[in-house]
Amino acid sequence: MTADRRDGSPTAAGPSDPTEPPADGRGVLVVVPTYDERENLPGLVERILATLPAVRLLVVDDGSPDGTGALADDLAARDPRLSVLHHHPRRGLGAAYVDAFAHVMATHPASEIGWVVEMDADGSHAPEDLPALLASARAEGADLVLGSRYVPGGRVVNWPWYRNALSRSANVYSRRALRLPVRDVTGGFRLYRRGVLDEVTRTPVSSQGYCFQVDMAFRVQRGGHVVREVPITFTERAAGASKMSGAVVREALWRITAWAVRDRLNARKRSATRQE
Repeated sequence: MTADRRDGSPTAAGPSDPTEPPADGRGVLVVVPTYDERENLPGLVERILATLPAVRLLVVDDGSPDGTGALADDLAARDPRLSVLHHHPRRGLGAAYVDAFAHVMATHPASEIGWVVEMDADGSHAPEDLPALLASARAEGADLVLGSRYVPGGRVVNWPWYRNALSRSANVYSRRALRLPVRDVTGGFRLYRRGVLDEVTRTPVSSQGYCFQVDMAFRVQRGGHVVREVPITFTERAAGASKMSGAVVREALWRITAWAVRDRLNARKRSATRQE
């Protein structure tokens, strides 16, 4: 599934945005938020840098009590491609990403970093799928590429039935409520064009968890930018504990409902204005 500008034309890149992310990862920064991921982080970093040798990697540790932040600092001291941000105390997934985006904009010129990747630290997102996201951006002029579990070719491995049912239900509700033409709007494996990411985060982002990802995709789509999906294999974590909770689900439900109501009211106002 795809989403283009509302007039059907592709979105033009900003003057300093690299139009095509190179296959080796030059101009790409991967953001990995962590909370108690000490067991998973070293292997993930190794796989990312082996897959895209020229990529930059930013770990945002959200006050992990298990020492993940200190481990990330040790890894960064050994490899200049890796850097670390620290949150004390824990502030949540959305805040980790928002801080990372602001850090990228403040410290890396657009000529150096033109693309930003989100991916989980627990190994559920395979770094070996990163080239497919970059290839979609190159081939289709995408501003946002979603690694999708729910398009043909996408898979979910080793998830219990209730997690699978929750994810699919959340996606169906989010897509229908917000009228989004994508299949996997809650997924956290995605590639943004820097200029578009900068644009959609100028309005404060306060959402977390599932709804942070929905919020960001909704902003990009409503901004008239090009969205693409590529199939990925999502594999349940082998180590550590999931951060999913009832509070995350409840936040997603009320925020998405509120956005849907506001979107429909705004659409009615626009329609009434045109008819006057």
